Order: sequence, then C-alpha cells, then structure tokens
Amino acid sequence: MASVLNANAIATYENVIEAHERIRPHVHRTPVLTSQYMNDLIGAELFFKCENFQKTGAFKARGGCNSVFGLGNEDAKHGIATHSSGNHGQAIAYAAAMRGIEATVVMPNTAPQVKKDAVRGYGANVVECEPTADARDNVLSELVTKTGAEVIHPYNDARVIAGQGTCAKELIEDTEQLDTVITPVGGGGLISGSCLATKALLPAAEIIAAEPEEADDVYQSFKAGKIIIEPGYAPKTIADGLKAPVKNLTWHFISSYVGNVLIASEQEIINAMYLVWERMKIIIEPSCAVPIATLIANKDRFSGKRIGVILTGGNVDFKNLPK
Repeated sequence: MASVLNANAIATYENVIEAHERIRPHVHRTPVLTSQYMNDLIGAELFFKCENFQKTGAFKARGGCNSVFGLGNEDAKHGIATHSSGNHGQAIAYAAAMRGIEATVVMPNTAPQVKKDAVRGYGANVVECEPTADARDNVLSELVTKTGAEVIHPYNDARVIAGQGTCAKELIEDTEQLDTVITPVGGGGLISGSCLATKALLPAAEIIAAEPEEADDVYQSFKAGKIIIEPGYAPKTIADGLKAPVKNLTWHFISSYVGNVLIASEQEIINAMYLVWERMKIIIEPSCAVPIATLIANKDRFSGKRIGVILTGGNVDFKNLPK
C-alpha cells in the first residue's frame, strides 16, 4: 500500500477525516476543560482542548501516527527520520515503535533533556545538532542520504498537517459553536491543520496564531505578506517547541486562513504557564502557554466570545523551571 497522502501535497479536510480514522486506535480523544477563573480573567468563555493529556504528552502524536501508519511497507523498509526539538520526535518514536520500524530523530543540542530522554525511551535513535534551522535540515539530509530512511518533516508535510487537524476537529465537535480558535505557532503544522478543520466545520470562526516575541517569524511574515526568515534563524525562547521557522506548505494555510498573529513576551509566557498550573491544576509546557498569554494581553479583543484554545502539550523539564 502506498502512502495515502503525498508529503508535499496541500492537505484537505477529507484528509483530516481519513487521518482521524487511521489514528483512532493509537491516540486519546482528549478532554475539553473549562475554568471559571480563566473565563472571568479574559472576559470570555474559554474551552481548553487538553493535548497535554495526549499520548507522548503532546498533540504531535496525531500527526506522527497519521504519517507512520499511512506509510506503505516499501516506504517504511529503511525506517523513518525526522528532526525535532522534542514533541514531534517523541511522536515519531512512539508511532514507529508501535509499527515495529526504526526511527532516528535529529535534535538540537539545546533541546530539554527530558525530551531527548523520552525519544530514546520510545526506542528511537537521537542525533544531536547545533540549534539552528539550517543545522537541523543539513544533518537530517546527510542522515537520509546514508540510510535511505523515509523523511517525515515535523510540520511541512501534508500527512502531519492532516493528523494535527484532528485536534481542532474534536474540539469543535465537542463544543459545537466557537467564535475563535487559537493555537500556538512555530513551524505551523498545528495551525494549518486547525485551519482545515475550522473552515470546514465553522466557516465564520476566526483562527488566531499565537507566537513568542523572541521567535516571531510568522508574525513578521504575516505583516509582510510573504515568508520572512532571518539568515541563521536560531531564536532563543523558553517556548522550545516554537523555534522552527514557517515553511511553504504551512505558510499556504497561514496566509490564506489565519485572521491574526499575536505575540507574547517571555515573561508573559512564563506567567501564563504558572497561572494555568495554579488555577486549573494541570501541567502545560511553555509553548502551550503562549496562546493564553496573548489572550490575557488582548482581553478587549476577545471580550464576550466563545474561544477554543488548544493546549498543545505538557512535557516540562522540571529540573530547569523558569523563575
């Protein structure tokens, strides 16, 4: 069986529906939680899709499983390779282990140790690289040349985007009516999949991307109307899952369907993360806190609305907590 969806295609909502059926045995349908405290703070009605309770601790399990289980045997015979700051790597390692094929993950040497350990814990190989986007791509390219492994890009891949779209699909099915869907954005796989699901199920809803101020290539690109990435792009932000730059496939969805990109400072991200820990009694990682930080900073914009917030993951390095 050939791969159901070409990696370089433009995914459709039909691909999201197919992905949902494919990954159903391998992932959780995560709960949607509410918080009266957070509602009062923002002045809106918030619905939190808790992917911090997902397999591997993050939404990335969705795209990882769709990609790995959608591969034909011929495509998978030399194993799988990818690059990741952590959560996608864990997802690929988990899915590859479930299918019984080898996986190798190129990770920046600055990635949290807890995420490196988790990738290895699922049985994958880890190859470390310098913490730049170019280094990730170059080391992965060298690896694939040597091994012939099938590349599953962490976000610029139609198979991954379709899998990530199942998250917003479930959120909308479980809440029925939303005015806004907001997700973090790094490379753009989740926001792209969220665009597919939201525009299919709630055409009038606004889609908002939330990004760290210290890794704001999507914000800059959105303002310019074209992809803007500084040479040697190597952002330094506590939101380690959002350091990757936007690519052509994800930019297609962002430029076509996203209503706005909001940014949050490092301190705003830290404050939002701890606020959720304290008030909602759940663990979220810094990348996951970025949308909440932007909601708090832009209360007037969201007053009175029903807002779906995707809490993307809970993989925190407790030995290196921010002050």
